[in-house]
Amino acid sequence: MNIAKQGSNRVYTRETDAEGRSIIRVEGTNRDENRAFVYMSRHFAEKGLPVPRVLWVSEDGMSYTQEDLGDTLLFDAIRHGRETGVFDETERTLLTRTIRALAHIQTEGAQDFDWSVCYPVPAMDERAVRWDLNYFKYCFLKGTKIEFSEPKLEDDFDSMVANILSPLRGEPERGFFLYRDFQSRNVMIKDGKPYFIDFQGGRKGPTQYDVASFLWQAKANIPPALREELIDEYLEELKRLRPCMAEDEWRAALPHFVLLRTLQVLGAYGYRGYFERKPHFLESIPNALRNLNELFAMYGELQTQYPYIYAISNDLLVLL
Repeated sequence: MNIAKQGSNRVYTRETDAEGRSIIRVEGTNRDENRAFVYMSRHFAEKGLPVPRVLWVSEDGMSYTQEDLGDTLLFDAIRHGRETGVFDETERTLLTRTIRALAHIQTEGAQDFDWSVCYPVPAMDERAVRWDLNYFKYCFLKGTKIEFSEPKLEDDFDSMVANILSPLRGEPERGFFLYRDFQSRNVMIKDGKPYFIDFQGGRKGPTQYDVASFLWQAKANIPPALREELIDEYLEELKRLRPCMAEDEWRAALPHFVLLRTLQVLGAYGYRGYFERKPHFLESIPNALRNLNELFAMYGELQTQYPYIYAISNDLLVLL
């Protein structure tokens, strides 16, 4: 039985193995990406982290089988909260368990990790940040047909690159695993416990990016007050694992990562929606645009630091 997918080109099929166990067969399109997932899954499993175990890999590396974690995505498990904006105790517990578990995969998962296996790059550097920004410019902004000044936009991009990569911002990044696409569709719930999937794009990098990805996911609809509670939960766990973490600096850096991730997500929605014509992504664009405008309202300093992106965010309101 084929399993539905969203943005991935991989094909997932549920099968029964010779021992009668339900397993997931994955047919990948990129050998290096498959290799990254297989390595990461085995590495994280050895560390006792909640990920699906890889059971078999083909000789050519183009397919593999993994443990079947069931059908319950965190995204579906928090449906009531997403749709109403009011998260009940069960949903809050799942979100708390998930974001606390994130701190473990970022820290314990980074121990003895072979960064050379990461795909497509081993670390978040200037090139990787600009990829995210250009994804927004070329795959979303140009697709809207809204007129804009590329020089002014690039000026703001330069400022963002400097802020994101500044060694003075946040915890020193180089010892953490950056999940990269940490959001509720990439978390499975089994027996009330979160399990992580689709981390093959991970690399070495800053912790704030994953927190931004999770708490500002457009369709998760997590309200600001709950976001703050979950940030507190996350930082409590992170400081327990890394006592030297400077919380004030971490919090000061977070808005820049939220903005970067929001722009990257709009790029992804633009590519999958405007170019591939996938309805789910087109439907998600208004939520992401609301996130962008709420972000500038919440963090007023971003308006000053990125004035042209702020101006564009107001122009994009016509798309709502």
